[in-house]
Amino acid sequence: MSRVGKLPIHIPEKVDVKLSGSIITVKGPKGELKWDFVSDMRVSVKEGNIIVERPYDTKRFKALHGLTRNTILNMVTGVNTGYQKVLQITGVGYKAQVQAKKVVFSLGYSHPVEFILPEGVAAETDQKQTQITLRGNDKQLIGQVAANIRALRPPDIYKGKGIRYAGEIIKLKAGKAGKK
Repeated sequence: MSRVGKLPIHIPEKVDVKLSGSIITVKGPKGELKWDFVSDMRVSVKEGNIIVERPYDTKRFKALHGLTRNTILNMVTGVNTGYQKVLQITGVGYKAQVQAKKVVFSLGYSHPVEFILPEGVAAETDQKQTQITLRGNDKQLIGQVAANIRALRPPDIYKGKGIRYAGEIIKLKAGKAGKK
């Protein structure tokens, strides 16, 4: 039995869960999410909990058991409280500005870089325009958008300039030693 997959998912009061075939729909104060899970997995709603069970003990279904349960848990958490990722911009003159549904970056290139935010993701910057906070209800989408923004200018290994996740530690390399 999967240690993760066998745990029931508690449904908060404000969240509504509907099952129709292999599609689960979760509605809450932060929005609505749908997911089409593997039809062989058995998902049921009983007494305010979501239970995920696997049909067989094959390697494939053991892997899908925990995945299905955690994906549904992420959906319930997302529509109830939401998710956020914080990115920090380090470097002289590096900054970001949010304009409607896009973020405009100054990252040391000869031109400003525009990043269009997908539907369901909101961004805001701090006063200094060096910290970006991404918010939304879909954990996978927030993580992918944060990774795409970080890829615009990953942290430099010599000076540490670039875009990094908040709390990410960059191990800086020593520069060239002087000639002897």
